[in-house]
Amino acid sequence: MAAAAEGLESRETAAASKDAPRPAVESVDAGPGAPPFLAGNRLNLDLYPKGCHQLLHLCAQHHQQLLQVEFLRLSTHEDPQLLEATLAQVPGNLPHLRSLVLKGGQNRGALGACLQGTLTTLPTGLSTLAHLVHLDLSFNKLVTLPACVPQLRSLDTLLLSHNGLSELPETLGALHVLTFLTVTHNCLQKLPPALGALSALQQLDLSENLLDTLPPEIGGLSNLTELNLASNRLQSLPVSLVGLRSLRLLVLHSNFLTSVPAGLAHLPLLTRLDLRDNQLRHLPPELLDAPFVRLQGNPLGEASPDSLSPPGTPQVLEMPKLFLTSDLDSFPVTPQGCSVTLACGVRLRFPAGATTTPITVHYRLWLPEPALVSLGPHDSLLSGVLELWPHGVAFQQDVSLWLLFVPPRARRCHEVVVRTRRDNSWSDLETHLEEEAPKRLWARCQVPHFSWFLVVLRPVSNACLVPPEGTLLCSSGHPGVKVTFPPGATEEPRHVSMQVVHMAGRELRALLGEPEAAVSPLLCLSQSGPPSFLQPVTVQLPLPPGVTGFSLDHSRLHLLYWAPPAATWDDITAQVVLELTHLYARFQVTHFSWYWLWYTTKSCVGGLARKAWERLRLHQVNLIALQRRRDPEQVLLQCLPRNKVDATLRRLLERYRGPEPSDTVEMFEGEKFFAAFERGIDVDADRPDCVEGRVCFVFYSHLKNLKEVYITTALDREAQAVRGQVSFYRGSVPVEVPQEAEAARQRKGADALWMATLPIKLPRLQGLKGHGKGARLSLAPLNLGDAETGFLTQSNLLSVAGRLGPDWPAVALHLGMPYRELQRIRHEFRDDLDGQIRHMLFSWAERQAGQPGAVELLLQALEQSDRQDVAEEVRAILELGRHKYQDSIRRTGLAAEDSALPGTSASQSTEPAQA
Repeated sequence: MAAAAEGLESRETAAASKDAPRPAVESVDAGPGAPPFLAGNRLNLDLYPKGCHQLLHLCAQHHQQLLQVEFLRLSTHEDPQLLEATLAQVPGNLPHLRSLVLKGGQNRGALGACLQGTLTTLPTGLSTLAHLVHLDLSFNKLVTLPACVPQLRSLDTLLLSHNGLSELPETLGALHVLTFLTVTHNCLQKLPPALGALSALQQLDLSENLLDTLPPEIGGLSNLTELNLASNRLQSLPVSLVGLRSLRLLVLHSNFLTSVPAGLAHLPLLTRLDLRDNQLRHLPPELLDAPFVRLQGNPLGEASPDSLSPPGTPQVLEMPKLFLTSDLDSFPVTPQGCSVTLACGVRLRFPAGATTTPITVHYRLWLPEPALVSLGPHDSLLSGVLELWPHGVAFQQDVSLWLLFVPPRARRCHEVVVRTRRDNSWSDLETHLEEEAPKRLWARCQVPHFSWFLVVLRPVSNACLVPPEGTLLCSSGHPGVKVTFPPGATEEPRHVSMQVVHMAGRELRALLGEPEAAVSPLLCLSQSGPPSFLQPVTVQLPLPPGVTGFSLDHSRLHLLYWAPPAATWDDITAQVVLELTHLYARFQVTHFSWYWLWYTTKSCVGGLARKAWERLRLHQVNLIALQRRRDPEQVLLQCLPRNKVDATLRRLLERYRGPEPSDTVEMFEGEKFFAAFERGIDVDADRPDCVEGRVCFVFYSHLKNLKEVYITTALDREAQAVRGQVSFYRGSVPVEVPQEAEAARQRKGADALWMATLPIKLPRLQGLKGHGKGARLSLAPLNLGDAETGFLTQSNLLSVAGRLGPDWPAVALHLGMPYRELQRIRHEFRDDLDGQIRHMLFSWAERQAGQPGAVELLLQALEQSDRQDVAEEVRAILELGRHKYQDSIRRTGLAAEDSALPGTSASQSTEPAQA
């Protein structure tokens, strides 16, 4: 996306400047009364809402400066009829137009993908724009090329990417001076022979289409230097390609090619031939030995499927498919390749030849924690952490990996990527999204090695490689953000990247209490190599909203700078020269970090910027503590973003009850906190996430942050109920956990770690009268079976739940639960396998309470699901219960006449078996 943005910007400038020097924008006075978006010979309406209305208003006024406009940018995210009416006014009011950009893509969807504009055609009157040399119609809904385009005989650059074009017209060959044509991400199935008449064409990009053949006339493009046909359906190439004597770059990866013309090796200027991921089995020796040819992903040297069978015998080589069950944590991979689906839902595809020798791959899905998760200041985690090992294994071909995640809410200028770790550093892989269901998406990437992998939502990142000759880097999400690298800025090529973060104006004004305060987008720049550049680099930021270069008060404009890990932002306004235009501020730097433009009357802006930056990263959450209605000893603890609380409670309150959620608190992504049970209540069992009776959490805004625990008390519940509480504190559990009195004192301090306290009540135990102190029974409100055949108590069922693992759906179906209910449980407990199992088992048990044959039904379901091990454990529990019942009968027979009879309240004369 960054490369595309950089290319479009440079093409617009170069094409429109051809044979007509462009006056410098900064040197042209807009004149009195000129709107801020009309600067010199540029009319930039793509950054303003209702751009069509603005242009129609200017045309209605017959504004004289329109006659000077040579560059027009207009967003196509408008009403189609309004857009058509606006474009109809262009020829008569902008007769000297040289560059016309009618792009969609400024708006983004929930996952950061650019949305198409509404443009479906162009008015025929645009064909009269005799000076037009640059036309950009990308990210729209064109299904045919507008008839006026081939009549623009001066056209030098034509961009048609991300539309719905299925073919190009023969009349396209009339554009004899066209040098640049890109039609990527369309639906082209064939090309017109007239394409070969574009003798001036130098760069042609037809990637990401549906082409299966090429016309022989393509060999007539004598001046073509770059040809990109990647990701099509080509099975062969015309021999005429060897006539492209000016060709330097030929990209053919991700097709179905079985052969290529041998003459390609003799093209005199060819410096790169990309043939990756095709079906090539044999190549001419001159291509095999050429250093500029890339061949990964081809079955070179393998026997053809046709040669392995007698003539006329069809043979299909199918890749082995493996489906791992929960008891397997490894699988074999051979040179033949395989497709693997792990029990946790992750999918992998090893192409044939990915490894030269058999290898065993191990995997594990970790719960996320800061030690395993690397997040930037504005990143959000969307998945658990997948570990694949042996670490660092190098494959001969890239392995495909699919990670499942729940899509986040729409966020401006954000994207989903897979992040991986290698050599103690983290990097983001090129990621493609595939939708499985409306709320289930796959993140697909090519894995170069085995390590840790996770799915992250981050601000859109644009990157490029800066050569010594210099280049331009643009933000795809904020068109006004640009970085210009002059020649000589670096001696060796180095990678640079940018991220842009937007802050809502209302949040800033609420923070400062200043109605006119405004800020630009926050810019983060990073690079590889030496920390400084050899020549100053020019950075362009848009002025804060509502501020223009001719009306602002210079004393209120501040340029702020932050270099991690410093704690404060520095005001560097006096250290740089701010060059202001109508819309932008430009300044020069020699090293990269974070930059932010502020417009405010406040004086100490650095401290305010730190608070505003923290506000950008904070999430408003509520804490809940609910007890299961049938079992008050089971407590659900959860930290929820404020917008999810109501929907979650509506779903939970059928089975749980408890106090209202806590007051709203603010937390950072990845922040640690813990829950402490107090006033006589403690956690009932040792847990890996429990320290000194404190349950540890890590907050991730898009994950569930939910845990269920069993609690107990040392207090006497026979006399009265126990009223305790659970408190939530920030940070890790301290080495020495403070006493409750100390904790209560700490929560009053200025830097208090306490966040909330919610009441917990364990009800009084009933049915114990007349048994004395030695007759202490466990609270077991949910029993299956009877005294003669044996009981399964709540604790027994909990033990069974802990053994089932991912096999629980098979058990549920054999228990007679409908498939729709399984899908509902999976959805409600998407990130909690233990919660899925417990909810399934206990909801079934609640319906079976008091019904004969429930225990036998459970045993049958376990055996039918190949879980004989769990079935035998249940039988052992039942046998122990029967022995205790028989012992109680014998004791009853030896008792006095007024003793309890065998038929009275079996629950009072037997102690339920414990797993």
